[in-house]
Amino acid sequence: MTNDQAFIDLRKYDQSWFDRGRPSWYVLLWWFVQAIAFPLTPHPFNGLRCALLRLFGARVGKGVLIRPTARFTYPWKITIGDYSWIGDDVVLYSLDYIHIGENCVISQKSYLCTGSHDMYDPAFGLKTASICIGNGVWVAADCFVGAGVKIGTNAVIGARSSVFTDIPAAQVSWGTPCRPRYPRLKAEERRQEAEGKPCF
Repeated sequence: MTNDQAFIDLRKYDQSWFDRGRPSWYVLLWWFVQAIAFPLTPHPFNGLRCALLRLFGARVGKGVLIRPTARFTYPWKITIGDYSWIGDDVVLYSLDYIHIGENCVISQKSYLCTGSHDMYDPAFGLKTASICIGNGVWVAADCFVGAGVKIGTNAVIGARSSVFTDIPAAQVSWGTPCRPRYPRLKAEERRQEAEGKPCF
């Protein structure tokens, strides 16, 4: 099998068309700042980390908490809404735009990936698409969210799920591939449901 011909020829790979959004020196400067400054900042220094992201073009709301081990490929392609949390070892692979709404939690080791490749292209061409996460979403630990995915407001993505398609609002979803399982209720609705009372 080692002598069978490959479907792709990586010598033909070309991403010269891809626009990173900033010149090469600026990208390298950001990677240097992120590699040095982020890991050295103590956990409570969220304001400093948010300020660095804003300095490099990210749109970061108020009250945002970002752990020092989180990674942002191109911050100028990232929006994070007010009071959202970005956990330890989260990767925002922002070849394309990533929008995270308000009051969202992206838990530790989750990977938001806006890039992929065309497996039918002999040159293995790069493909990118944005990710949009609505307000109040919880992406639990160690999840993968693929390019082009939209996660609706107040949805929950269970731990270690792989999200390749859009998830509707206010649904608790999990699995690989991730699928909606049941509605996410407001606290009062959940209490009334548990007590057997009507929710209207």
